Amino acid sequence: MAAVKLQKSVVSQAGKHTASVIFLHGSGDTGPGLRRWVYDVLGQNLAFESIRVIYPTAPARPYTPMRGAQSHVWFDRHKISQDCPEHLESIDSMCENLSAIVQEEIRAGIPKHRMLIGGFSMGGAMALHLVCRYHQDVAGVFALSSFLNKDSVVYQAVEDASQRPLPELLQCHGTADELVFHSWGEETNSLLKKAGLNTSFHSIPDLNHQLCRQELELLRSWILKKLSL
Repeated sequence: MAAVKLQKSVVSQAGKHTASVIFLHGSGDTGPGLRRWVYDVLGQNLAFESIRVIYPTAPARPYTPMRGAQSHVWFDRHKISQDCPEHLESIDSMCENLSAIVQEEIRAGIPKHRMLIGGFSMGGAMALHLVCRYHQDVAGVFALSSFLNKDSVVYQAVEDASQRPLPELLQCHGTADELVFHSWGEETNSLLKKAGLNTSFHSIPDLNHQLCRQELELLRSWILKKLSL
């Protein structure tokens, strides 16, 4: 299948562009929607002196958990559950589309070790596929309120790459999440750690399936730590 050029919303760096963050939205959202949500939570954009922040938008496609209704989702799911097979055809095709954004940043002069890729909810799962399977040389990956299926191919990809350095994973999850249970996020983190990934997991007390200031401030600090010059 031919790659689809993804629309994106960009928060430009204030000064010289030396690094990039690709931040993927959750199911049913858009790049501009996630950018606005981050702004509403922080009271300002997630913005930096030398780091560009890119919010791509997933194209609308039929989404099985919504009975086939069109939705802006990175891939299809058979259902929202840990215990079912992954829809690899749609995941792999989106990895190709998102890899084009990585290549655009490389052409802009940003090497992969100066990039971070992550997301919220489904965006975090998409980022784990993209980084752990196709772009293991980026600086890091982050997943907020996210999970992988129990038999995810990501675990095997991490195991297979354990002889070389892999990017660090930052994971955050609300303890009161009623859509993607906190235990799903914890289990994903422990399985990735067991497979050989360097991971950290931060539980956010009483947070449901949403973003909060504490989490975004933690993410901002981590971005600065990973991409400092």
